[in-house]
Amino acid sequence: MATKVTLKIGDLTKISIDVIVNAANASLMGGGGVDGAIHKAGGSTILAECIQIISKIGSCQTGQAVITNAGNLPCKKVIHTVGPVWRGGTQNEHKLLATCYQNSMALAIENNLSSIAFPTISTGIYHFPKKEAARLAVDTVSNFLNENPGKIKEVVFVCFDEENLTLYQQILATQKM
Repeated sequence: MATKVTLKIGDLTKISIDVIVNAANASLMGGGGVDGAIHKAGGSTILAECIQIISKIGSCQTGQAVITNAGNLPCKKVIHTVGPVWRGGTQNEHKLLATCYQNSMALAIENNLSSIAFPTISTGIYHFPKKEAARLAVDTVSNFLNENPGKIKEVVFVCFDEENLTLYQQILATQKM
C-alpha cells in the first residue's frame, strides 16, 4: 500500500495523527512559532521530558531529532528536530534540513509510529527560503519513503499560511508519491 501524502493548512497542534514534528530550538525549552505553540497546547509534561533529554545530551544539535510524549495534544508523540538557520546556503543548510526530515521519520519508525505530520521547518524565524525548503522537504520525504516502503503509512505537510500551501501544492503536483 502506498503512503498517503496530504497537505493541510492550519494548526499543527490540532492534527490527530501518531506523531507531529516540532521545529524546535537547541534547548528544547519552547520558543516562538510552532515550538511555542506545541509547548503551550501540549502542556508541562512535554517540557518535563525535554528537560530530562537536555540534561542527558546537553543540547539538541541541528538536524538531530528526539521524541517525547504529546501531553494534551491529540497525537501520540512529538518529535523535536532543530532546523538550520539560513546563512545564505553556504553553511550546509540544505543537508541539515534534509537530515531533520530523515531523522524524524527514522525516529517515527523506531517508535512504531506510522503517521507523521511536519510543519514547514526552518522557514519562520530561521529564514530558510520557503520554496527551497518545500522542495527539499518533499524530495527528502519521497526518497525516505522509497527507501523504507510500507513503514510510514501517512505523511501530512501542515502549512501555516497560503503561501507555503501553494508552494507545496505545486511541488507535490510534479512528484510521484
